[in-house]
Amino acid sequence: MSEAHLNDPARHGAPVGTTVTVEVPASTGNVGPGFDSLGLALECRDTVRLTRLSSGLEFDLHGEGAGGGVPRTHEHLVLRAMQAAYDAAGAGSLPPLRLEAHNVIPHGRGMGSSASAVVAGVLAANAFLSAASRLTPDEVLQVCSRLEGHPDNVAPTLLGGLTVSYEEEGRFHSVPVSVHPDVVPVVAVPDFEVATAMARGLLPDTVAHRTAAVNAGRAALLVSALGGRPELLLPATFDLLHQPYRAQAMAPSAELMTRLRERGHAALISGAGPTVLTLVNGAEEAERAAAAIHEIAEDTASPAHSYRGQPVSWRVQILQVPREGAKVTVSTQ
Repeated sequence: MSEAHLNDPARHGAPVGTTVTVEVPASTGNVGPGFDSLGLALECRDTVRLTRLSSGLEFDLHGEGAGGGVPRTHEHLVLRAMQAAYDAAGAGSLPPLRLEAHNVIPHGRGMGSSASAVVAGVLAANAFLSAASRLTPDEVLQVCSRLEGHPDNVAPTLLGGLTVSYEEEGRFHSVPVSVHPDVVPVVAVPDFEVATAMARGLLPDTVAHRTAAVNAGRAALLVSALGGRPELLLPATFDLLHQPYRAQAMAPSAELMTRLRERGHAALISGAGPTVLTLVNGAEEAERAAAAIHEIAEDTASPAHSYRGQPVSWRVQILQVPREGAKVTVSTQ
C-alpha cells in the first residue's frame, strides 16, 4: 500500500500526529441475579492513548497485564476492536499507530477488563474516522457487543451507571438506569484468576422454572434497589442462576461472599469471578464491609484464606459508580 494511501485524510479522517485518549471504566456484569442482562460501571479506569503515525506500529504498555501475555501486534485487543470498527465503517485497514495503555483494571478477575479494551478500541477508531464515516452510538454498541458476545459489560462501560440490556432480532439494546448516590461498591480482588470461558462452562443447559422465576423477581428488585431503594440490596442480589454452579471454581470467593451475606452485606461474585463485589448503602457501611472482608480473609481456618493450597491475597477497594462512561479526547500536534 502506498504512503499516500495510508495518509489519505478522506479515508482515515485524522492526520498524522493526531492523538485520541480514551478513559474507560471497569464494570461488573450480572450484578448477582441479572445474568447476561444487568451491568454496573465501576470507577476504576484504564487510560488508552493512540497516536496516528506516518509508519509502523509501536507499543508502550504499563500496569495490569503489561508484564507478559499481552500481544504487541495487531492481535492486541484494543487494535482488534479498532479494526472491527473500521470494518463496520467500511474504512479498510488501520493506519500506522502508537498504542500507549496504562491499565489499572485487573485482568481475569470479573471486572470487565476485556470489555474496557474493546470499548476503548472502538471509540478510538471512531474518533480517527472522518465525520462522514463515523459509527452512530447504536452501531458502536453493536460492534462492541458482538466482540464481547453480549452487552452486559460494554454497555455500562460506554454509558456509566447501571444498564439493562437485551437482544432482539439479532441486535443488542441497552437502557441506562441512574444509580442512587448512596450505593457504594466495595471490591475484593484475589490474586488468582478464573477464565470466563471456564466459568461459563460450569453452567447447566437448563434450570428449573422455579429457579428462573426467583431470579427474575430478584433482578427486577435489584433495578429498584440500585435506583432508589439501597436498603433492599441484600435480598435484591440473591442469585440461583449462576453463582452456585461456579462456586467450585472459586471456593475462596464463594466463601467470602457467603460469610459477608451472613453479616448482612450484599456481596456477590463480580461477573464470572473471582472478584467479590459488595454493594453497600453509604460510606459507613462501606468501611464496615471492607473491615469484614479483611477479618474473614485473615481467618486461616476459612476457605477464603487459601486457594489450591496457597494463601490468597485480597486487594480491597472502595469505589464509586460513575455517572458517565468512557471519555474520549482528541488532540493534534
